[in-house]
Amino acid sequence: MSAAAVTERGVIDLVRRATAHARSGVRAGIGDDCAVLEPRPGSLLLATTDLLIEDVHFRRRHATLEDIGWKALAVNLSDIASMGGRPRWALVALACPPSTSSEEVEAFYEGMLTLATDRGVAVVGGDTSASRAGWVINVTLLGEAERPVLRSTARAGDVIAVTGPLGRSAAGFAVLERSAPPQGLPVDALADVTTAHRRPVPRTREGLWLGAARGVTAMIDLSDGLATDLAHIGEESGVGARVDLDRLPVNDATRRVAAALGADAMTWATGGGEDYELLLTCDREALRTVAEGLERATGTRLHVVGEIRHAEHGLTLRDAGGRTVALTGGFQHFQTREDPRAG
Repeated sequence: MSAAAVTERGVIDLVRRATAHARSGVRAGIGDDCAVLEPRPGSLLLATTDLLIEDVHFRRRHATLEDIGWKALAVNLSDIASMGGRPRWALVALACPPSTSSEEVEAFYEGMLTLATDRGVAVVGGDTSASRAGWVINVTLLGEAERPVLRSTARAGDVIAVTGPLGRSAAGFAVLERSAPPQGLPVDALADVTTAHRRPVPRTREGLWLGAARGVTAMIDLSDGLATDLAHIGEESGVGARVDLDRLPVNDATRRVAAALGADAMTWATGGGEDYELLLTCDREALRTVAEGLERATGTRLHVVGEIRHAEHGLTLRDAGGRTVALTGGFQHFQTREDPRAG
């Protein structure tokens, strides 16, 4: 069955059935030329979009189509979370080879709609096409926020914190790139890091809570790696920053995989990317209240990793011995498909 035959009616009917319950704010959803949406009174509209290309952003040999559908939505959910917003509506454009079967398309949407249902998101439209080489997926996600948290409002003296462990996705990618998993590692350690790469869990509940919390001054999601994403905050806010290496949260599974592969877990933590944790800056006086409130509300613990400094200090990393080096690294876009970070 061709991609066009799969998508024109089959996908519309599939998505309509799967999202029939998610009608909040939807006057008219998938099936019309445009969706008709009704934002909550007093809310500002958030809009984000991500393009995922086979063998650039994902590899079919690494993941099932359910995994790919999940991740295509998850990366957009993480953007809305980083703004302190509530995700509401998604539009999905999908191009796949003419040989694609209806079962494959259904599997893709099953993964995406599983996550959408869990996060209260309705798929309200999109587009379909045939692709001459590989799958191409574009998701546009709309959300709402009463007070969006920006990258441009960090201040010198603020603390820097993250919502969870770093380097897991890079560790998972390193495992998945091998022809066979490294020997001697527990199954649960391998599962932890490979699942983190295939099915990242966006911090939507944490982002929504943090967006309403007094004292949170700036926020970003860790998609390209701590070094790159913190640099975005530094550039937009006109500040510098120091990160303490020994304070970075790196879990046992990531450390064990790094040891087995002869890799550096801290390099993954600072530059690996695709962790989709939230990095936030917070007024020092408000930190305890924010951390305790977040843990009570969501069960998520904040990890303080450094501080915002004046711009002339630049972005630096301090190791356990007190030595300071420039903080560099992270995923860069427009890389070739052969690049090992094109995962």
